[in-house]
Amino acid sequence: MRAIWKGAVSFGLVSVPVKLYAATESHDVSFRQVHAKDGGRIKYQRVCSLDGEEVAYADIAKGYETEDGEMVILTDDDMAELPSTSSREIAVEKFVPREQIDPLLFEKSYYLEPEGAGAKPYALLRQALLDADRMAVVTVALRQRTSIAVLRVKDDVIVLQTMMWPDEIRTPDFSVETGDVKDSEVKMAHMLVETLAGDFDPSELEDDYAGAVEALVKSKIEGGEIKRTETSTKTSGEVVDLLAALQKSVAAAKSARGEATDEAEEKPAAKKAAAKKTPAKKSAAKKTAAKKAPAKKAAAKKTTTKKTVAKKAS
Repeated sequence: MRAIWKGAVSFGLVSVPVKLYAATESHDVSFRQVHAKDGGRIKYQRVCSLDGEEVAYADIAKGYETEDGEMVILTDDDMAELPSTSSREIAVEKFVPREQIDPLLFEKSYYLEPEGAGAKPYALLRQALLDADRMAVVTVALRQRTSIAVLRVKDDVIVLQTMMWPDEIRTPDFSVETGDVKDSEVKMAHMLVETLAGDFDPSELEDDYAGAVEALVKSKIEGGEIKRTETSTKTSGEVVDLLAALQKSVAAAKSARGEATDEAEEKPAAKKAAAKKTPAKKSAAKKTAAKKAPAKKAAAKKTTTKKTVAKKAS
């Protein structure tokens, strides 16, 4: 895991240097919106609702819409003046009983790891939370905004759980009419609860939907039901040459800038090399012929000598 934040937990005069890690990750199945005909991805453009023109990122600003539908444009200078904090402190406000925290307030979970000399005060805070059976309500600055959170212990690790502000919890605007509940019906409900009673074991739970989607996609791939697009990252069994892909990318970048590509540079070099090789071959041929000629003459002399010796002998 990679730490996303560094700071210190402070309670009283004690400071615990810690690292913050995301304790959860999403396994939600995501789908792309594509053209059913060829599998091409659907692109979205940033279009102004008033003039219908596409807007560049540089021209996009933050706007706050009022209840009357009016739009207030906020500049970077306006945003800089807002009260934001970059404090690296997790300040403990108070220790409260567990049952007083409504789980509806919980938002995201993080692991706290002691850093450097913080191991001993970390263990002290962890043991205090366990012995008191309480949670520590803290304030912390995450993503340039102050959040409220709690510290609790899970498997010998202190967990920080950010919470929503109380005014962010909605009140239901409907009423539940239960009617008259009979004693016999309540008794049956109790029996049902006792029948299904047990201990919570997270390992028994599985995301059936994600598994079913993966099995479905796998079966379609094996059956050849797949659309090959220009942006496909995989080929149909072909091995991708990384070096060749990089060379093509460099050539394309040079071509876009109007520079000579390596292929254009290689062609003149190849011609020069060929020109140099041709005279070399001719000179080599001349040398070979020059060497062979004396050899023939020498052979002729030897033959003449042999004939003279033969005549004398006769």
